[in-house]
Amino acid sequence: MPRILLAAAGSYGDIAPYTGLGARLLADGHHVALATHDSYAPLVRAAGLEFRPLPADPRTRRPDPTAPARPAVPAGRRDLLRRAAAFVKELGGGLADAARQGANTDLLLLSATTAPLGRNLAEAMDIPALDLPLVPGAPTGDFAPVVSGGRSLGRWGNRAAGRLSLRVIDRLYADANRELRARLGLPPATPRTVRRRAEAAGRPVLHGFSEVLVPRPADWPSGLEVVGNWWPWHAPDTQLPSALRDFLAAGPPPVFLGFGSMAGGEGERLGDLAVRALRRAKLRGVLQSGWAGLTAEPTDDVLTIDAVPHDLLFPRMAAVLHHCGAGTAAAGLRAGVPTVPVPVTADQPFWAARLASLGAATTPIPFQDLAADDAVARLADALGRAVTDPALRERAGDAARRLAAEDGSGTVAATVARLTT
Repeated sequence: MPRILLAAAGSYGDIAPYTGLGARLLADGHHVALATHDSYAPLVRAAGLEFRPLPADPRTRRPDPTAPARPAVPAGRRDLLRRAAAFVKELGGGLADAARQGANTDLLLLSATTAPLGRNLAEAMDIPALDLPLVPGAPTGDFAPVVSGGRSLGRWGNRAAGRLSLRVIDRLYADANRELRARLGLPPATPRTVRRRAEAAGRPVLHGFSEVLVPRPADWPSGLEVVGNWWPWHAPDTQLPSALRDFLAAGPPPVFLGFGSMAGGEGERLGDLAVRALRRAKLRGVLQSGWAGLTAEPTDDVLTIDAVPHDLLFPRMAAVLHHCGAGTAAAGLRAGVPTVPVPVTADQPFWAARLASLGAATTPIPFQDLAADDAVARLADALGRAVTDPALRERAGDAARRLAAEDGSGTVAATVARLTT
């Protein structure tokens, strides 16, 4: 039985898709371990996968929800890089520990976050590794790097910015890479050198998003493939909580509002804002608490919930308002409902712009604009349009039908089968 180690790190959206992929590989007869943070151990084990712990769990660093509320301002680039460097510094040793657990590993499957370190493990263990990113990372003229805010710089500028982005990532991982290679007894090599060796090996990079949102750039080299999403696992008999089912049955389809792992500690402010916008738009709403702790007093027209599978909830919504993380953006599109994008940071403006350009979303409202005096009016107007504009729903429905024809996990499984036989 081939033994596979999946390694993924970050927030829920960075982890959950790999549980669905792991379950598919398990069904194909592989032994699959998923190395990730302790917060996700129940999710990993429920999918039937072996859990191996990784350090640097972002959930342990959430802001204090009892701290005084203040207008949210997304972290600047310098602050993001500082926090990311500290994160990957912790991650390197944990990956080495995870790889040593259990029997010998035949194949490493790596997320975008773990790949720069995991390639060193593959070298030390003399086994193949396969990169499985959830966002596009290779330079292209089609668009600027996904963390640059979504604004195109022209074809030449986009490619130049993409190459610069790779150099920034190499620098970000430099200290962790050096320490990990020393620990593994490998000769010194920079992250850029390790990355170039992986590229020269000729193995494909399989991207877990859909060409419905991001067509494969024609100027990408061969081997960089867009295969479609792999979706978070949940038990086939999973049902929505009874209180939520009762709420859905009590009136017309509501709208969903949630910010995932964003806006920690701002639940009271955002909950009040959401309720006021819903009342102004004369809509019912489901608020998902998330890391923000989003909440509102229970009423006949507003319900606050904890985490539930998006593929069960979103099809029953009139529209979805969210931060546009890669997974949530895809889940809304999969459900065939319009989106109101409120991107916060990192790659979220990119996905928000993609949804809007597809015609399946309203014009994005940057998260920092929710601190403005007209925030309630803007949210209410966007929610009203999302619910009533037939063109938005038609385009979202068309995208959902195209997504349903894809099998991202199956494509990965076929590649894995070739690498392990």
